[in-house]
Amino acid sequence: MKRFLLIAAMSVAAITTSTLAADVGVSVSIGQPGFYGQIDIGNFPQPRLVYAQPIVIDRGVPMGRAPIYLRVPPGHAKHWSKHCHEYHACNQRVYFVHDDWYEREYVPRYQEQHRDHRNDRGDDHRGNEHGKKNHDDRGHGNH
Repeated sequence: MKRFLLIAAMSVAAITTSTLAADVGVSVSIGQPGFYGQIDIGNFPQPRLVYAQPIVIDRGVPMGRAPIYLRVPPGHAKHWSKHCHEYHACNQRVYFVHDDWYEREYVPRYQEQHRDHRNDRGDDHRGNEHGKKNHDDRGHGNH
């Protein structure tokens, strides 16, 4: 009987654990290592680019419009026409930044510049005000 109860308890624990794991959501914001999406170069050092020229899918893009900078998974840059809609950037001139530049240059500076601002506004440790998820169209989290 003890053996049966032990097996039943272990089964319930396994089911509960897998159910809880399925409910976990992850939100990754700009300036964090796992972020993919548009970044603001601003006064950051010149980024290392995947391609020297901007990539354009829709040839009707006005040349006066400034290009955007994106960090995307390697396969997305390589097959941009398949993925540009995910970033709302098919009608944009796009530069892709290298992951190592983003990780080594952008993330530390971004976090340093925004550290004091987050604390002044009452944001939580993820940079989202009072624990709200970031629903920015341009950020996509991990793919």
